[in-house]
Amino acid sequence: MYKKILVPLDGSPLAEAALPHAEAIAKLEGAEIVLLRIPTMPTAEFFSRDPAIAIKIHDEEQAEAVNYINLKVEELKKDHIKVSAVTQDGPIPDTILAVAEETHADMIAMSTHGRTGLQRWLMGSVADKVVHHAHIPVMLIHPN
Repeated sequence: MYKKILVPLDGSPLAEAALPHAEAIAKLEGAEIVLLRIPTMPTAEFFSRDPAIAIKIHDEEQAEAVNYINLKVEELKKDHIKVSAVTQDGPIPDTILAVAEETHADMIAMSTHGRTGLQRWLMGSVADKVVHHAHIPVMLIHPN
């Protein structure tokens, strides 16, 4: 049923909580896990203030993202799971959806930060945006 499962990771243990669920499905289905890391980028305002520092931060974030995702790939390979990885810049929900389409993912497995009320309204919800715009199943793992 599932051939590719996209798992967006932000480097936090909370985001990694989706991995065991994706692994279980991948093992049962013989599916590939596609890990996605979207580096955090300085805001446009920060770029305009000091482009040299912003570029340095961008490069450091990019390198950290690649190192992190490569480490996760190696961990999954040790468990004999087919795995590939993507790092890509962009707005988080849009990038998750675009990578899902580009990689022909059958499912997106991701954690939700569990924000509610005012905090959710102010910060928005990546999970909400992905669920409402995805054309494939989305498995959300609650932090608790």
